[in-house]
Amino acid sequence: MPFALHDLETLRAARHRDPFALLGPHRDADGIWRIRVFQPGAVSLELRTADGARVLTNFVLQHADGFFEASCSGATTIDAPVIDAPASDSINDYRLLARWQGGGEHLFDDPYRHPPQLGEADLWWFTEGTHLRPHRMLGAEPCESRGVAGTRFAVWAPHAGAVSVVGDFNYWDERRHPMRLRHESGVWEIFLPGIGEGAHYKFALRDAAGRSLGQRADPYARRTELRPATASVVARLPNPALRREERRTANAIDAPISIYEVHAASWRRSKDPHRRFADWDELTANLVPYVRELGFTHIELLPITEHPLDASWGYQPTGLYAPSARFGEPAGLGRFVTACHDAGIGVILDWVPGHFPADAHGLARFDGTTLYEYADPREGFHPDWNTLIHDFSKPQVCNFLLGSALHWIETWGLDGLRVDAVASMLYRDYSRPHGQWLPNVHGGRENLEAIAFVQRLNTVLGAEFPDAITVAEESTTYPGVSKPVDADGLGFHFKWNMGWMNDSLRYIAREPIHRRHHHNELTFSLMYACSEQFVLPISHDEVVHGKRSLLGRMPGDRWQRFANLRAYLGFMFAHPGKKLLFMGCEFAQYNEWNHDTELDWGLLDEPAHAGVQRLVRDLNRLLRASPALYRRDFELEGFEWIEPDDNVHSVFAFTRRGLADDPLLLVVSHFTPLVREGYRLGVPSPGTYRERLNTDSEHYGGSNVGMNFCEAMAESVPAHGYDYSIVLRIPPLSTVFMELLP
Repeated sequence: MPFALHDLETLRAARHRDPFALLGPHRDADGIWRIRVFQPGAVSLELRTADGARVLTNFVLQHADGFFEASCSGATTIDAPVIDAPASDSINDYRLLARWQGGGEHLFDDPYRHPPQLGEADLWWFTEGTHLRPHRMLGAEPCESRGVAGTRFAVWAPHAGAVSVVGDFNYWDERRHPMRLRHESGVWEIFLPGIGEGAHYKFALRDAAGRSLGQRADPYARRTELRPATASVVARLPNPALRREERRTANAIDAPISIYEVHAASWRRSKDPHRRFADWDELTANLVPYVRELGFTHIELLPITEHPLDASWGYQPTGLYAPSARFGEPAGLGRFVTACHDAGIGVILDWVPGHFPADAHGLARFDGTTLYEYADPREGFHPDWNTLIHDFSKPQVCNFLLGSALHWIETWGLDGLRVDAVASMLYRDYSRPHGQWLPNVHGGRENLEAIAFVQRLNTVLGAEFPDAITVAEESTTYPGVSKPVDADGLGFHFKWNMGWMNDSLRYIAREPIHRRHHHNELTFSLMYACSEQFVLPISHDEVVHGKRSLLGRMPGDRWQRFANLRAYLGFMFAHPGKKLLFMGCEFAQYNEWNHDTELDWGLLDEPAHAGVQRLVRDLNRLLRASPALYRRDFELEGFEWIEPDDNVHSVFAFTRRGLADDPLLLVVSHFTPLVREGYRLGVPSPGTYRERLNTDSEHYGGSNVGMNFCEAMAESVPAHGYDYSIVLRIPPLSTVFMELLP
C-alpha cells in the first residue's frame, strides 16, 4: 500500500485519523512487506530480530522529519498483525533500532505492529451504556500484547479528529504515538510496548477540523500527579477488596450509625516536614484510633477523588477514578480502609457525580464538543459553582459515572457513598431564575435522565454490593428519596435531614428567653421523621462561610455556650435518625473550619473542650449500647412524645423504644439556664428510671445538677395522659437520658 504525501503531512501535524493504515507492517499486492515508522529526530533506523541482535534490513529515510520505510520479501518473514493478512504469513517478531541526531541509539518495539486491544463485546457494552466496569477497558492498563509487556491506552473521544498518547516516555510529543479509532464506539486505543506503572501521560486531542484541544488528563486515570501538575499516572488496577460479612450488619438500616465527617487534608497536617498533607499511612496511625476511641461507627471522607483546587474541598473533581495524590500512593487508601474495618469502623466516600470543573486539562469540551456535559448552558452550566453538568442523557456518560461508583466500593472496599448535591441533579430549574432553564419532554422541571441514572445507580450498587449503602444529600421534599426503586423511589438507603438541621440550629442559636416563642423548631421534625430514612447531619457546610463554628453559634456567656452545645448534642443523639458530626465539633472548636490548616487540637488542654469530647464519646457509647436509640429509627413505634408543648419552660420529653425486650429510654431536654425543681412528668410504665447520661454532669464541664440522685421511682399519679409519673429536678441547659430498669 503506497503512502501519499498528504498522509505524511497529516502525520507530521499529528492530525492523521488512521495511523495504523500508514505505520507498521503492510503487505503490497506483490507480496512485499513494507514497514513504515515515524520517529522525529532519528537519522537512521534498522529492522532487527526480536532479541535485537541481528539486523534484518535498514530503513530508508523517506522524509527529513523522521519518516522511514523498509521493504522485506516474503522470505524475510516478520510478524505482521495486519487485519487483512493471512495468519500463516505472520511468523517472526521484530524490533527497531533508532539512532538520533544528538547521538545515542534506542532499541524499541513497534507499537504499530500490535493488533487492536479492545474486544468487540466491551466496545458494544460501552456504546449502549451497559458496561458496568468501563474502567477496565478505558484508561491505561498495564498488560501484554503478543507476549510483550506494556500498557494499553484507551480513551472515548468520538468527535475528535485525532488523538495521541503523550508522556514522559515520548517527550510529550503528540506526533509520536497517534492512536487507532475504533469507529463503531468512538474509542481510540493503542498498545505501547515497554511502558509500565509509574509512567506519566495525557491524551493530546485535535478536533474534527484538526485544531489542537491541548493535552488532557485521562478521565479514567487510576492515579494522578500532585497538583498543580495534572498528568495521569499509569497504575495497575488492584484486585477487588475483600468484602467482610460483618460490614453488612454494621451498615444495616437498624444498626447504630454515628458518622465522623472528615476533610482528610485538614484533620491533621503531616508531621513530615517535606509533606503538607498527612498521607494515608499517617491517617491510619492517627485518625483510625481516634475515631475508635470516640466510638463513631463510620468515617465519611469529603471527596478524595482528584481535584485541582484545595479550596474546593474536593467538590470540583477532575479524576473520578483516582485517589488524590495529596495523600500519597493509591495503595495507601487500601491500607487505610483495611485498618478502619479492623477497628470496626466503616468508610463512606463523599462522591460528586452532578458536576465537574471547566479546567483545561479536564472533561470540558473534551473532544471539541460538549461530550460529557449538556450542550445548552441552560442545562449544562451550574451558576452556583461555575461548573459543568454531566449529560445524563448519554449512556456513555452514565457508564462513566456508574463505573466510578462501583470502582470505589469494589476496588477499595468502601462501605458506601454519600452522593453530593442530589437536588441539583433532580431539578432542571435548580438555582435558576425563570427563563434560564429548559423543561423536560413533558414540560416539567424534573431532570428525567438524572432521575433514571440515580435509580440505576442504586439498583446496580444494591445488586453488586448488598452490604454497601448510599446516602443522599438532598435538600428538597422530593418524594421517596430513600424508598426502593421498585416502589417508585430513588433507592438510597438514607437521606440527609436538612430540615432538622436548619430548624434545630436556628433554635439553639436563639437566646434562651426567646426560645419559648420558637418551640416548634425542635418539634416539627418529628412530624416527618419517618417519611424518609434520615441521617441527622451537622456537616462541614454548617461551620464555614460566616456561619460560625457550632460552639460559636451558641448564645450566652462561656459556661452557657458550652452547656447549650452539650444539651444540643444530647438532643441530636436522642432524636430518631442516624448521626453525622463534622470534625472539630466533637471538641467544640472555637473557630470556623479552615481547610488551609489543621484543627485546633490545642483546645483539648482546656477542660471545657475536653469535656465536650468526653460527652461525644459517651453519647456514641450510649448509642451503641441502647437498641432503643437505633433499632426503630424510622418507625413510628420507635418514638413517643411525653411533653412536646412546654414552651414556657423550654422542656421537651419523649421516649425511645426498640424491640419488645429492649429497655425503654426516657429523654428530657431543657433549653433554659434555670434549674426546674419538682417537674412532674408522665411515664408510660411503672418502675424505676435510672439516669444513663446527663450532659450537665461535671464530667463534661456541667453544674452536676442531678435528677433525683440519678433515679426516679414512678408514682401512681396521672400526668401527660399516663397513669404514672415521676418528679424530676431538671438541670439547666441539658439533655438527660433515663432508662427504665427491668
